[in-house]
Amino acid sequence: MMGSSLPLKFAVLFSISLAGAASFATTTFATSLPFFKPKPKPKATVSDLLSLLGSHQQARSVNSQVARELRSRFKFLVPFSPTQRLRPESSSARRLLNDRNKRDDDELIWWPPAPVMELARLAVDSGGDPGAIHIALDPTIIPVPDVEGTKEDRCELTRTPYGRHFINEELNSYLKFLFEIIVQRGPSVGLNVSLNRYDFFHGHLFLAMDSGRLGILFHAKEYPAYDKEVFPYNMGYCQVGSNVPYDDGMNLRNILWLAPLPSNSTKSWLAPGTSPLFISG
Repeated sequence: MMGSSLPLKFAVLFSISLAGAASFATTTFATSLPFFKPKPKPKATVSDLLSLLGSHQQARSVNSQVARELRSRFKFLVPFSPTQRLRPESSSARRLLNDRNKRDDDELIWWPPAPVMELARLAVDSGGDPGAIHIALDPTIIPVPDVEGTKEDRCELTRTPYGRHFINEELNSYLKFLFEIIVQRGPSVGLNVSLNRYDFFHGHLFLAMDSGRLGILFHAKEYPAYDKEVFPYNMGYCQVGSNVPYDDGMNLRNILWLAPLPSNSTKSWLAPGTSPLFISG
């Protein structure tokens, strides 16, 4: 688990995992025509999703029907690609704490600061080895704080009672920036979230198995309020006191950030960073 250094009253938490092949929801159909056997509808996988958001060559490898289905489910917090060709270094030197405009924030997604770029290249160069990320963590163990009354409610938001920061403070600041930009821009695409222990407080850091690309899958609306009509489910101690409504916003609770994609054979970059929401179901 990793906690970013957010100056907030709760911990922002991450878990490291590997992205593998998984099926998205698909539909099938039947026909009564004799001797006619319809071709099965191709299924979309996580690999397809990452390829579609990768280089042009990777995007072309995705089945066209699958690609159309996936694209229809994306909502981007920043434009999918820069409006003009930018050097990765163009925003690497920007200070995350400076006053920024919308274009500055876009560039910080497309081409993050140098420490983030270095971590992205390390992930690919290591062949997607999670150990490449582990070595970037400060070994200091940080106890998970009592977040908004979790101890009183007997709620445990993490698998372990401790977390760790990155050694490089700019990496920690960038994680803070990602949370802030999601909250800030979410309403423009239909997602209203709050930074609290019931709603938006964590993400899952991953390295894609096929490419080694670095990414984070954020989850918002983690503990919707119990409602006997629309959400009659008991989710345990961490749900107690929630005022997060179960509504259409749940379809946008998955927020994907992908670091720029470096080549595994040259020093070039194959794709800029990106930050889409994708609709479930």
